[in-house]
Amino acid sequence: MTIVELVDAHEGFRVITDKINTTSKVKLMWIICILTFFFSAILDNLTTSIVMISLLRKLIDDKETRWLFAGMVVVSANAGGAWSPIGDVTTTMLWIGGQLSTSVIMVNLILPSLVAMLVPLAVLSLRLKGEVTRPIYHNEPGSEPTTKFERNMVFAVGLGGLLFVPVFKTATHLPPFMGMMLSLGMIWLITERLHHTKNIEHKSQLSVIGVLRKIDTASVLFFLGILLAVAALQEAGHLILAATSLREALNDVYLIDMAIGLLSAIVDNVPLVAASMGMYEIVQPDMVTDDWSAAFVQDGAFWQFLAYCAGTGGSALIIGSAAGVAVMGLERIDFIWYLKNISLLAILGYFAGAGVYLLMFAL
Repeated sequence: MTIVELVDAHEGFRVITDKINTTSKVKLMWIICILTFFFSAILDNLTTSIVMISLLRKLIDDKETRWLFAGMVVVSANAGGAWSPIGDVTTTMLWIGGQLSTSVIMVNLILPSLVAMLVPLAVLSLRLKGEVTRPIYHNEPGSEPTTKFERNMVFAVGLGGLLFVPVFKTATHLPPFMGMMLSLGMIWLITERLHHTKNIEHKSQLSVIGVLRKIDTASVLFFLGILLAVAALQEAGHLILAATSLREALNDVYLIDMAIGLLSAIVDNVPLVAASMGMYEIVQPDMVTDDWSAAFVQDGAFWQFLAYCAGTGGSALIIGSAAGVAVMGLERIDFIWYLKNISLLAILGYFAGAGVYLLMFAL
């Protein structure tokens, strides 16, 4: 979060936004959604949503049109986060917990996740017509906080640092947070060097210390609270009872995952995935006795499909994911408006992506 805020403070994302010249609603929607999908895999879906909303404000003046784009940003960000180990809190949890490895997440889930974004995007494109009206800004000469070189440098180093984390974990087998802290340390050194001749006031806005004040610490504490609460339920034995009930009711790993995905739209995907990790243990290969236990080995079908379902299912309601809640707060999107205009599209994409995964691996 600090790295992305630092890039944003340097206006690093202008490297991309300055190249978007189209005013066609359909073309702009495709550009925004594809950018969001791939950004989310690198930056994480919450951060990407915040970045894309700030971008939309520079591209679209009309509130109703911007809301439609913002709704698709939520769908695209959640879909993009599902196929990357650092794209969503849930996939990160499964990655750190040892349930999934980097290559399996990326190779096996990119196609279902892409379909989960493309289906609602294609349907919505049929409804969109006309051009967008851009807001008019009057920038004074010399008012920009950074030079073009500084923007490009921080953007490249920040993006490289985030992409470095899975490589670091694979190469060293150390916890991922150490790779992220190493990346943050490098970008900290570089930005301090870039601005060491500037005045104190200007420098403080572009330093890591200044950016840390803008970090959404409440979200971090929220996730910490969820994990502590779920751990308490696990210790008390409630999660084992829940796992038994699910198996008796559905008796199929794929149905269980799809149910968890749809429930994540109501309850939030983080506690559900944390609960699933507590309900079902990783089965060692030599302990596999039937198809059910085979689904729970490392990189097994249950964990893969869980990452997809929990990541994309939250798009069904705007309160179902951290990205949705962030967009709701930034744009003041009405819950009922999202339900009428985006929810059905998101559910359609969710089932289409799930169908693709089942065709690829289950059937």
